[in-house]
Amino acid sequence: MPTECTQESFWFHRQSGRDVVARFDGGSITSDGGGVLLGEVERHTGILRQFAACFTDHRDPEQVEHTVQDLVSQRVYGLALGYEDLNDHDELRRDPLLATLVGKADPLGRDRARIRDAGAALAGKSTLNRLELTTPETAAASRYKKIVLDGMAVDRLLVDVFLQAHARPPRQIVLDLDATDDPLHGRQEARFFHGYYGCYCYLPLYIFCGEHLLCARLRPSDIDASAGTLEEVQRIVAQVRSRWPRVRIILRADSGFAREAIMDWCEQSGVDYVFGLAKNARLNRILGKELHQVRLECERTGQPTREFKDFTYRTRTSWSRARRVVGKAEHLPDKSNPRFVVTSLSAEEYDARALYEDLYCVRGDMENRIKEQQLYLFADRTSTATMRGNQIRLYLSSLAYLLLHALRRLGLKGTTLARAQCHTIRLKLLKIGAQVRVTVRKVWVSLASGSPYADLFARVCANLQALPLRT
Repeated sequence: MPTECTQESFWFHRQSGRDVVARFDGGSITSDGGGVLLGEVERHTGILRQFAACFTDHRDPEQVEHTVQDLVSQRVYGLALGYEDLNDHDELRRDPLLATLVGKADPLGRDRARIRDAGAALAGKSTLNRLELTTPETAAASRYKKIVLDGMAVDRLLVDVFLQAHARPPRQIVLDLDATDDPLHGRQEARFFHGYYGCYCYLPLYIFCGEHLLCARLRPSDIDASAGTLEEVQRIVAQVRSRWPRVRIILRADSGFAREAIMDWCEQSGVDYVFGLAKNARLNRILGKELHQVRLECERTGQPTREFKDFTYRTRTSWSRARRVVGKAEHLPDKSNPRFVVTSLSAEEYDARALYEDLYCVRGDMENRIKEQQLYLFADRTSTATMRGNQIRLYLSSLAYLLLHALRRLGLKGTTLARAQCHTIRLKLLKIGAQVRVTVRKVWVSLASGSPYADLFARVCANLQALPLRT
């Protein structure tokens, strides 16, 4: 006959005349109590439901405990809450709050088909991993890997979520393009050594419109930074114009994207652009007078000095026509710092200074969005063996970004965190300790009474609940 075990206690030093005793008897406790806000965002945007529709499920419906929407929701919520690794889900699968967010009817996992799964309402790492490893060619015949993702559908979804975020078409949108490094530490497919970054890496392409993510394309690093950009831009512009036929579109990027094919297509398609232009001896000579003047002024005042020059320029062989170029002649206390941009925009609309300072330089904010996704939503967790699997991981990170951005855009509007980055939102609003109790009629989430952001939490709830539900 088994003996009755008593609860083990942990005794610590007395504090203020009281014994300090710890026990593992608190019941269902979660550190992610604020995750209920993400669930509310999903109810009003349908982002994860639309994402799940991008998968084809070849499993026998009679044998399925976790639907595709359950699996992708669990994975994306996990990333948004700060759990980067699939291994984390072997413990998270027992979290009744996460199960509630996913939509499980039995958040405590009491009615699982197999006894060994009792108490775990959600999927484990092995089941979730099948989302990343399934290929279209083998899905139908495979024994385990039967859930296949349509990447083109996800590409369309990223743009659709952007379009859905606007009640009416804007007059003008600016699409920011950039490439960044994604360091690799294994022998993944299509890994190459990149001399500039000094490591083996991928070279993903990102396209943003403000804070909205429109494209996240994983690429090998043995290519030009602009490779594949024209195809992505053509796809996005066509999708946007099918909904907003009169919107003005401007492309903005650094000198890595100032390529004849891209600029020529823009000029033929009614799309404007402003790109950085790599300096060379000819450009420096054209800007020579201004560079001399700012050097003298800097030496006189000891302060950085800049002037701008507007001129027409054409390369000797690579450009098909002459184009407007703006040069910035700047001298710093220790060096000269000339910069150039090429644009299709007229001088009447943007003079030289406004074009450079007010339009072009704003593109630097895009780098913050890329850092958000790579540092805090684990877009660089590309450790599967295949390029396809790593692209799917990038998609999952992208959806986590969309979810948190929707929380920022809809819930945090008008608050002190309206411009906060993802990790700040997670730390202050999502990482709240809570006790979870499941009854027949309710899931009670008792948030920590001492949370310093309780008032902000209440305001975010009110903002979200005032929105119409997405059907």
